[in-house]
Amino acid sequence: MAPYEGPIGLAFLDRPGVAEQLELVKLVDKLGYESAWVTETRLARDAISILGAFATATTRITLGPAVVNTWTRGPALMAVTAATLHEMAPARFVLGLGAYWDPLAWKQGIERSRPLEQMREYVGVVRRLLRLEEGVTFEGVHVKVRDLTLDLGHGVERKPVEVPIYIGATGLKMMELAGEIADGVLLNGNLSQDYTRTAVSVAQASAAKVGRASFEGRMPQLVNVAMDADRDVARRAARRFLAMYLGQQPHMGKASGLDEEFLQRLKETVGGWPPRPGGIEEAVDLINPELVNRFTVAGTADDCRDAIGGWVEAGASYPVIVPLTDNYAEICTALAPRGT
Repeated sequence: MAPYEGPIGLAFLDRPGVAEQLELVKLVDKLGYESAWVTETRLARDAISILGAFATATTRITLGPAVVNTWTRGPALMAVTAATLHEMAPARFVLGLGAYWDPLAWKQGIERSRPLEQMREYVGVVRRLLRLEEGVTFEGVHVKVRDLTLDLGHGVERKPVEVPIYIGATGLKMMELAGEIADGVLLNGNLSQDYTRTAVSVAQASAAKVGRASFEGRMPQLVNVAMDADRDVARRAARRFLAMYLGQQPHMGKASGLDEEFLQRLKETVGGWPPRPGGIEEAVDLINPELVNRFTVAGTADDCRDAIGGWVEAGASYPVIVPLTDNYAEICTALAPRGT
């Protein structure tokens, strides 16, 4: 495969530290990256706080959460948050929403019943608030608001807040819903290219069915990247990450067609969330080279440049790299758009 030369984004999981993230986002802003995203993974960091800092540190790059869930922030607060970040980075903020995951939700007393219905209600109310509708009232099964209108901050022109809403979907039913109601889709990481082909087709067909515009250019995909001059070091990092992620969120492996018996064994070895002591290290032995190639990009700089375009060929708009090794600036520079 020829080296990938198209648009590219960057996403941060729970690493590196915030100060280094700020330096890196300034770097990729200058390098011509398309977008920068911050995840809310486990209970590590709040994405919104970091995005506020990013908004003041950058000038051109698109910014968004990858993703914030729709269960712990009410739609009114989410709309205010989106409007605030839009004010800080006009026309550069994308609101990435996700359906959350268990057991993290359950441990906080959240029962995620009927997530498709909840997402539909939530997105509908957030949209109405951002359009500055007066006295928004909605009595849904999951979402209830009464006579709400966004105030906006002092001195802000009172006009609809133009913030695209992307859904971070994994399951194909959520992907279908995203095609119907969202402005774009942030495709998850740790998913195969075969999955991407199917997911993109489902979202596009759903959009077409309701007469909505194509999602072309608005379906970026998280791609986990481990890079090192020593190929074995990079691949070991990728194996460890896959062991942790697939062991704690087996629904992602299920979406790509992995055997449920294997996923259950991986989950039991890791020990759930949080993992049992030594569980991830034991689970690494269950991750074979084929899984590394299927779900991640791992190897030398040349290996990574050659591989990241595979998800674009499968239908994603562009890759959003998620560094798994600690050489963040090296990865960002090596994979930067050509000509920068």
